[in-house]
Amino acid sequence: MQRTLVLVKPDGVQRGLVGAIIGRLEQRGLKLIALKMMQISSELAARHYAEHQAKPFYEGLIAFITSGPVVAMIWEGREAVTVVRSLMGSTDPLKAAPGTIRGDLALDLGMNLIHGSDSPARADVEMALFFSDRELHQYERTVDRWIRE
Repeated sequence: MQRTLVLVKPDGVQRGLVGAIIGRLEQRGLKLIALKMMQISSELAARHYAEHQAKPFYEGLIAFITSGPVVAMIWEGREAVTVVRSLMGSTDPLKAAPGTIRGDLALDLGMNLIHGSDSPARADVEMALFFSDRELHQYERTVDRWIRE
């Protein structure tokens, strides 16, 4: 099973959309294995967005992600990275398909509610930034036999 990091960004927390976002991920069949609400420090934000450091929008990314609490999660499932990216929709909510989180719930590129790792390799890096191994929960869901063969 593949794992991926998901962050409900400060706008999603402030708008009370955490439950709706978690619900969509659960309804799809993904398994929640870690969850915490936290305030991201400038240092953690800089490590998380290091690949964007030279880009003109970098300072805005850091300012936004540190502006309020986020909900950090790790989800597990078959092709979890691809599934989450599909559920999120395009980074620009105005280009996101209806039925996606961003397509249904967001309007602005800078306030797009959710982050999801963009590859399995990046997911490994991001999960390690936000969670220790002891914060991950392994458990059996009886419903799994109804989700996958």
